[in-house]
Amino acid sequence: MRSTKWVSVIAAAALTFGVAACGDDDNDSGSSGSGSTAASTTADSGAGGKSGKVALLLPESKTARYESQDRPNFERKLKEVCADCEIIYSNADQDASKQQQQAEAALTQGAKVLVLDPVDSASAAAIVTRAQQSKVPVISYDRLILNSKPDYYISFDNEKVGKLQGQSLVDKLKEDGKSGSIVMINGAPTDNNAKLFKAGAHSVIDGSGFKVAKEYDTPDWSPDKAQSEMEQAITALGKTGFVGVYSANDGNAGGIIAAMKSNGVDPKKIPITGQDAELAGIQRIVAGEQYMTVYKAIKPEAEAAAQLAYDLLNGKTPDASTVNGKTNNGQADIPSILLDPVAITVKDINDTIIKDGFWKASEICKGQYAAACKSAGIQ
Repeated sequence: MRSTKWVSVIAAAALTFGVAACGDDDNDSGSSGSGSTAASTTADSGAGGKSGKVALLLPESKTARYESQDRPNFERKLKEVCADCEIIYSNADQDASKQQQQAEAALTQGAKVLVLDPVDSASAAAIVTRAQQSKVPVISYDRLILNSKPDYYISFDNEKVGKLQGQSLVDKLKEDGKSGSIVMINGAPTDNNAKLFKAGAHSVIDGSGFKVAKEYDTPDWSPDKAQSEMEQAITALGKTGFVGVYSANDGNAGGIIAAMKSNGVDPKKIPITGQDAELAGIQRIVAGEQYMTVYKAIKPEAEAAAQLAYDLLNGKTPDASTVNGKTNNGQADIPSILLDPVAITVKDINDTIIKDGFWKASEICKGQYAAACKSAGIQ
């Protein structure tokens, strides 16, 4: 699948907020930890809007995207539109209680907007309630916060992510003339997105002719736990007892492949899915050890969240064409900005990952991957 059409859709979603920048992006010093007490909450910005404190609360770092993509792109964009805005940044390290404390600290420090990617989609409702008591809007970022009323939700069509993964796996197995069982290794049970990925994948795999012989939910999205789960599956099914593996993301895929190798199973002969287009995942695809990943252009997602945070800081309502849906979270239909994911295999890397500048060929094709890149025409 080529990226030209969907990139334009994502770019439109990221850019149609239409608020003029209030300064340049030369000042990169605005990010701070949750203990920051730097000044300025409502000073006028250079373009006539208000500056202030915006809290970015991310859930964990085991998934590489958060520190390598989400955080830097969010911070850069917010500084671009509001040079005087202060970013209060925290990462909860997969600890829901810690995230609640970080949110409370951010509110105490004077945060005027919370951009929250929850560790636990259900318990994060308490953070939304607390923020609303202080009249602070909340953007549910990437993962949906359940049973509450955050002001906006920005993410990808996450059930579609699972459908793309499941369809890619089923199509590849049928193309190769395979039949038999699949192992499914899903994401964290506390992450509502993981439930959507799982539902989307099952909607394709169930009824496809392939049996899900073993299925696991992976606490904390931990690759080491995914590795242990895959080892259990191999023990139960045998080395030849499965023909494909559904992995909810690239981190899990890394653990799955490690388990397969240590048990004498060649991952090049068994297609494995992924998600996030992590560098290590792309390299495994180039090497033939992972079949596919789902590329979610995180840069437009993070940029759109930063622009939306600035709009909310200034009491602005985003353009109606930008908010392209509503997502029910168990309590309300949350106005949503839903971007479009895309499935990629090795043949798509040049026209998606590299074309979009997500990763450079020089980053992908280092060392042991150089020859495989050359063979695949990646440049």
